[in-house]
This record gives sequence, C-alpha cells and structure tokens, in this order.
Amino acid sequence: MSTDISQQLQSQILEAYKNSTPLCITGGNSKAFYGLPVEATPLDVSQHSGVLNYEPTELVITARAGSRLADIEKLLDENGQMLPFEPPAFAESATLGGTIACNLSGPRRAYAGAARDFLLGCKIINGKGEILSFGGEVMKNVAGYDVSRLMAGAMGTLGVLLEVSLKVLPKPETELTQQLTCTVDQALDRLHAWSQTPMPITASSYHDNQLHIRLSGAGNAVAAAVQNMGGKTLDNAAAYWHNLKEQSLAFFEGDEALWRLSIASDTPANLFNALDDTRILYEWGGALRWLKGNISEEQILNIARDAGGHATLFRAGANMSDNRPAFQSLPNELLPIHRNLKQAFDPNGILNPGRLHPEL
Repeated sequence: MSTDISQQLQSQILEAYKNSTPLCITGGNSKAFYGLPVEATPLDVSQHSGVLNYEPTELVITARAGSRLADIEKLLDENGQMLPFEPPAFAESATLGGTIACNLSGPRRAYAGAARDFLLGCKIINGKGEILSFGGEVMKNVAGYDVSRLMAGAMGTLGVLLEVSLKVLPKPETELTQQLTCTVDQALDRLHAWSQTPMPITASSYHDNQLHIRLSGAGNAVAAAVQNMGGKTLDNAAAYWHNLKEQSLAFFEGDEALWRLSIASDTPANLFNALDDTRILYEWGGALRWLKGNISEEQILNIARDAGGHATLFRAGANMSDNRPAFQSLPNELLPIHRNLKQAFDPNGILNPGRLHPEL
C-alpha cells in the first residue's frame, strides 16, 4: 500500500517537474501557520505512514514520514523510550515528516540536542522526481557532507520526505521539577551557574518571576540536585512541560504577534525595555526567548542580530499580513549557498516555493 503511495507521489512530482507546476506539501497541517503560505497544487503525503523498523535495543526507529507523531511517541513510550528532542505537535494530526521538516524541538533541546542532531538518515523525492537515500540507521555512518540533516528545517523546499531514521533514548529513571521565585536577572545568573555543574537539568523556563527547572536521571542524582537547588517541587510537572512545548500555557493565548528569538543565553534581559517582563518567556537556559506584544519588527531584528542570533515571527499578529516573511532574511554571504542547494535539489523550484524564504 505505502509502496503504491510513494510511487503515486513520485509520479505527481515527475509530472510537476515536467510542467514546472508548484506543489504545496501537506501532511497533518499542524504547522501550516509556520513560514509563508504556499499557493500551489497540494501534494498530500499523510497516507504514506507506518513504522518500517524499530528494535528497542538498538535505540533507532525508522518510519514513513506520514506517520503520526503521536503514534511514534506512543510506541516508544511503551518500550520506555522517547524522542530526545521533545518535539511539539500543535495538533493530533502532526506527522513525523512535518516534525523533521520544521526542525522544531521542545524544552529538552538545549540539554539533549535538536531534531537534526538525532536524524540518522532519510529517503526523499527531490524536485526532479528522483528517490534518494541519505545516511542510514547507525551513528557515524556518513562520510563527507551529511545531506540528511539538510532536510531538518528545510520545510520541504529541498525534497519530499518519504522515510526518516531517528536515534531514540531511554526515558529517565526519575524526573522532578523545581519551582523558584526570583527576578529575571537572578534566574539567568542561576541558570548560567548551574550549567557549569553536573546537575541533571533537562529543561528550564522563566516567566513572571517563576523559574522552573526539570531534573532527570538516576534517583540519587536528582535528589542531590533538588537539595542543592532548593525551591518547591512542582505537582503535575509533566503537564506543565507538555503545555509549554504545545504553547497551551496562558502566556501564548491571544492574537498578538509572537516572536521567537534564538540568541546567546547570557544576553542581558534589559534589551527588551519596550516590553513588560510578563511579555517575555525564557527557555533553554535563556537562549530561547518568546516575545509577544507591540514591539517593532525592526527592533526585534536588530536585537537578534546584535546578539549574534536570529528572530522568527512564529505567529503573526491580528493586524499583520499573512504574507509577511516569518524568518529573518539570509545574509548576503549565505543566500547564494541556499540558492545553489535549491537549484541542486529542486531545479524548477516546484517544492514549497517561498515557504522558507521568498527568494527560494
């Protein structure tokens, strides 16, 4: 069945390549808001699903890209394992392919790694209708450039994901979350100090004078960290971190613009004087900052650039155009590289044109 579906997808892409017909790759549509809208013929990959290979002792899972993320996580959970990068889904319909294509990671990302770091290999259909395989199912099996990781974050602009192989990890023996009341400067100072210690921190967040720290690992190590750190142990902590990664906390409610800043964790908090502290939520030890409210795009981009990072308009505000680019413009030295990659994988520019950047 899935073989037939992959052949159908290949035929559709071949036909589109011959006629230079743009295609909009769709799966679960849980992240349709992310990036620029694509006006093109839909290419539905959601039916290309199913686990192809999973041996828990090998800590690797290979599945078709249309597989539901919830089904993958349920299977792993039944075997005491997890996706280490803790990806957000944003809807029950979320697929594995969309998860990798967007390269979005959750609270554990700063302490375990990003989605691309656990991508071992993939199979794609490029913009010429060719089926290509990269990487494999073991670590360090790639000589030269690791092309598979190019697909993480490319948002389908380089190829349609057919299959994905990921490294998984065992779930921790013990997990507790400590809640401390402090100022933002105190929170950042503590996070930086703790990062220099062997404390088993696997998630952190700060908002509205409340610092949350998740500790995961062996029971003795977690207990020692709790004693050293202090604070109050949070009840129902799993729900808190789930709601944070799925953006269902009260902070994310409303129709204001939501910006995602990836910057150095030691960037001072006072850069955002135009915003009340309650309009900023910190994750990843201070390296990921969510901003919402009336702050100019120019100021956001300048702050991100000066801090050596980048900004993403994660959610447009009620008064903003849907056609406003979500991602910060590529610098002049990088744009030719991206164009050359696009030309190599999708010479006629038919795959999700403009979804990532208007120039691509």
